[in-house]
Amino acid sequence: MEKYVEMLSEDGTLTIDTHILPDGESNKRMEVLYTILDKAMELKLDRKCTFVALGGGVIGDMVGFAASIYQRGVNFIQVPTTVMAMVDSSVGGKTGVNHPLGKNMVGAFYQPECVFIDLNTLSTLPDRELSSGISEIIKYGLIRDQEFFEWQEANVPAMLARDADAMAFAVRRSCENKAEVVAADEREANVRATLNLGHTFGHAIENGSGYGTYLHGEAVSIGTVMAATMSARMGWIDNDLLKRVYNILEAAKQPVELPLDSPMNSELFLDLMASDKKVADGQLRLILLKGELGNCVFTGEFDHNAMVETVNDFVAECEGQSRLMALK
Repeated sequence: MEKYVEMLSEDGTLTIDTHILPDGESNKRMEVLYTILDKAMELKLDRKCTFVALGGGVIGDMVGFAASIYQRGVNFIQVPTTVMAMVDSSVGGKTGVNHPLGKNMVGAFYQPECVFIDLNTLSTLPDRELSSGISEIIKYGLIRDQEFFEWQEANVPAMLARDADAMAFAVRRSCENKAEVVAADEREANVRATLNLGHTFGHAIENGSGYGTYLHGEAVSIGTVMAATMSARMGWIDNDLLKRVYNILEAAKQPVELPLDSPMNSELFLDLMASDKKVADGQLRLILLKGELGNCVFTGEFDHNAMVETVNDFVAECEGQSRLMALK
């Protein structure tokens, strides 16, 4: 933080005040958001102020939402410091906090004035956080960019090793993909929803397991495998592509299944999915792979039994499922 405060203060024309937020999904809630507003009020900041979000996705989401509601909207700038934030959450204007009954259920679409990405910040990023962010990079290849996915298959080791050229290319290509989609559908009426491959399953895992148990990318990794498995079960993709999904996520050191001590069970899983933001008119809609690599659909027209069977398969050996079976 000191580095950026010093940079912004160099010409002496700006007043810089700082507020440190607790990080992590468990802190992405209204009580923490209010500390930003409290600080702004105490400092008597007016509508000409600018909120700067320096940190990962949780920080960016909360600061952006605070900017959107403080005095009905003030400027804000994103300075993402994690792979996840650089390639996904800082781009596109989604802001918000979690609710006990659902992830990201309270928020707003609010675009930053700019996004400043400094890849040097990745040098201190924990390995687990780095790997988690790579799962979102993989998503772009699966849903719309075959050539990028094939590059990823060959370069996962380089990304894990923090190779500067590999990371620069991966971040740039991911941002280009997301920017194209957001430009076509800023408010997520249709095509932007495809950026949420694996997220409906993943958000259920994050919520049901307790926020903070999984990093976002880890839950999305399991969710992506579930979406691919369901797609293959319906015959929408072939088994070769399903294997490639498993292989690349495992190569990125991301989980592809629930642990034995997971509290998830089928009933909880399906109940949480039914509260997803992509539900419309009572119908759950999913992002699923269909056809050749680089193609997907956002649809409510799928085999519901295939979804239930997929959930059942993934929770079959979990502690939560065992408890549910015992109760029955």
